[in-house]
Amino acid sequence: MPSNEPRAVHRRPIPAEHTEPPGPTASDRSPSREHPAQHPAERPRSERSTSREGPSTSTRDAFFDNAKYLSIALVALGHAWEPLYSTSRTAAALYLFVYAFHMPAFVVISGYFSRTFDTAPHRLSRLVTGVAVPYVVFQTAYILFRRTAGQDPHAPLDLLNPWFLTWFLMALFVWRLTAPLWRNLRGPVPVALIIAAAACATPSIGQELDLQRILQFLPFFVLGLTLKARHFAYLHRLPVRLAALPVLAAALAFAYWAVPRMNDAWLYHTDSAQALGAPWWAGVVMQLALFGSSSLLTACFLAWVPTRRVWFTTLGAGTLYGYLLHGFLAKGSRFWHWYNPAWVHTPGGALCVSVVAVTVVTALCTTPVRRVFRFAVEPRMRWAFRRA
Repeated sequence: MPSNEPRAVHRRPIPAEHTEPPGPTASDRSPSREHPAQHPAERPRSERSTSREGPSTSTRDAFFDNAKYLSIALVALGHAWEPLYSTSRTAAALYLFVYAFHMPAFVVISGYFSRTFDTAPHRLSRLVTGVAVPYVVFQTAYILFRRTAGQDPHAPLDLLNPWFLTWFLMALFVWRLTAPLWRNLRGPVPVALIIAAAACATPSIGQELDLQRILQFLPFFVLGLTLKARHFAYLHRLPVRLAALPVLAAALAFAYWAVPRMNDAWLYHTDSAQALGAPWWAGVVMQLALFGSSSLLTACFLAWVPTRRVWFTTLGAGTLYGYLLHGFLAKGSRFWHWYNPAWVHTPGGALCVSVVAVTVVTALCTTPVRRVFRFAVEPRMRWAFRRA
């Protein structure tokens, strides 16, 4: 995931053939004998735990836990591949391919599990402890890390300008507050698309709150709000899953073709069209095109997410930990020049980097890590709120 640091808006094009080395909790039960064909998401909410501490492994939605873990693993891979972008067309193609849908998928799932959000006291307090407080903690921690490890002592400690990964917490806070409004609108997704397109065509929107990203990713959140359990069940029909394979293959081939031709900054949703050197109408066209293609790829990705419990299912409850904590290593690898050795930019080096990235983010989603960092990611703060 891109940071908010100043960056060139155009990637350095790389040769067509390069040969030299140089960036919320769901629950599910396993299908029971009484409901053998029932998709996990179709079960009544009463069958699913919503415990603050996280439900037991027997009552979690395996499908959504699997989807969240795989999404966060792709986030880590994207960060690991970014420094290889200019030296390997294959790594660059994988990077573009993953960035086209990994955060949209995460945002759609976040929207789906925000469908019941309202202004009830317990939900507002959970929004504060589960989103607002972690934002303040990690925004502060990342800036201090940037000042020390990044040797940038003048980096401003600004809570209104999310840096690196913390944009998602800021966005989730805003999106969830507006969820009741979107549920009451007719045609909420088209309205959200109009807002996103207008934002992309409006260069006067500043960096405060990372508002461009909040508005440009908004349609994916609203899409999640409108989805029903049957939509996810439909994705796991065999014809749909088989149809997803050529779509994913074609997207990967297109990404390989697009590497020297496309500005990857469009996928970040952080800038207006004018800031990317394009006319305003190109922002409107790109928003519509990216929403359509990213939604399609998200559907193809979810179609192949296992619905049963697998070895990484339990890690789905800790994806926010993996997301927020792996960023220190992702940024540290740049600060400490881990990508400088030439061997890292070979195929073997890229494979090694990928394995390390997935291993690290997997470890950060485990229960021991969650216990250690719960005070920062999921603080209780019962003292701050009135009893119901």
